[in-house]
Amino acid sequence: QVQLVESGGGLVQAGGSLRLSCAASGSLFSLYAMNWYRQAPRKQRELVATITSGGSTNYADSVKGRFTISRDNAKNTWYLQMVSLKPEDTAVYYCVSTTGFGNTWGQGTQVTVSS
Repeated sequence: QVQLVESGGGLVQAGGSLRLSCAASGSLFSLYAMNWYRQAPRKQRELVATITSGGSTNYADSVKGRFTISRDNAKNTWYLQMVSLKPEDTAVYYCVSTTGFGNTWGQGTQVTVSS
C-alpha cells in the first residue's frame, strides 16, 4: 500500500503562487504515475496534472503554462507548483498514486484563490 500526505494549500490572492507537496511512503516500487486532482464545489472532479515514473508529464488545458508537476526522488515527494492563480483554481487538491495495486488518494489540501 501507499500512503500520501499533502501539504501546502492555503489562501492566496489572484495572480499569486502556491506549491503543493505530496509526501509518499509505502509500496512505491510499482508506482506508474503520480497525479494531482482537484474538486471544486458543484463541479466535476478534474485531473490537473500527471507525472509518470519515467518523468513524462501531462496537464489539463485549464492549467497548462501555469502549473508544473515535479518530483524529488530522494525525498519520495511530489510537487505541484502553481503560478498565476485564478479564482477558478479554488478547490481541494488531492495527490493520487497509481501503482500495480490500484489508486491511492491523499486526504486533500484546500486551495482558495481570492479575487
